[in-house]
Amino acid sequence: MSDTAATLTQDRQKLEMAALSAPAVVFTVAMIAFPVVYTIWLGFQTFSSIGKQSFAGLANYSKLISDYEFWHGLWITIALFVLSLVLQLVFGVWLALVLFHAKRLPGIVRSLFISPFMMPPVVAGMMWLVILDPSLGAANYILQSFGLPPSDWLASPTWVIPTVALIDSWQWTPYVALIVLGGLQSLPPSVYEAAQIDGASPFRTFQRITLPLLLPTIVTAAILRSVDLLRFFDIIYITTQGGPGNASNTLNIYGFRVGFEFFNIGYASALMLTLTAIVFGAVLAFNRLRGAVAW
Repeated sequence: MSDTAATLTQDRQKLEMAALSAPAVVFTVAMIAFPVVYTIWLGFQTFSSIGKQSFAGLANYSKLISDYEFWHGLWITIALFVLSLVLQLVFGVWLALVLFHAKRLPGIVRSLFISPFMMPPVVAGMMWLVILDPSLGAANYILQSFGLPPSDWLASPTWVIPTVALIDSWQWTPYVALIVLGGLQSLPPSVYEAAQIDGASPFRTFQRITLPLLLPTIVTAAILRSVDLLRFFDIIYITTQGGPGNASNTLNIYGFRVGFEFFNIGYASALMLTLTAIVFGAVLAFNRLRGAVAW
């Protein structure tokens, strides 16, 4: 009898918990599902210059195949993604190793190392816009102080993508470093003790022990950064708005301009859904890689 009463009590508690959490769950699902479903629906619509809406079928998606700006934006997005991700992973691992081994480093210095990623992207973009100004910026002043020629930085079609990648890496490398630092702190110390007894050098220890054990953590950091990098928008919009010309016109910037400057909402929705599919594909690929390197 007591077992039956206890079971009924547990079932009642589960129902109460479900009833209490149901409004929040329904609200969260609705807030996620409605924009996605509405965007999918818009991707099959076309809008005239006077705002008349009609069903377009797959016309918006077939237009992507012959749209030069789409393929150019895809190339810029991939180039910026690869360059930024490599820089952030390499320097993030390096910074994590510095913070891990510098045990006596004051707390304020550690905070300064990781502070850039806490800065709003708009503030970071405006700050670097001033630093990289071709006429009055500090970057060209430093170059000229060493006898080097000044650069156009964000105004140069050649240098705009590397420059934007450096700006984003400056801001988000500390974020990657924090993730890797957590992974370093979870590694078993017994492995390092055995390597020290065997006389392994620091470089050999990093190559044979630290890096292989850190790979799942590094891939996790790559997944988190990939989601942001493939939908790169704020820094570019603040600093270049896709320029000079279309040299930094990523898919996000192109979709924004198509939707909110040319008011072609249907085609802009198709662009953004294509970008969403690319993001999901990248995340799935990295997730499979993470499973392969797990230990």
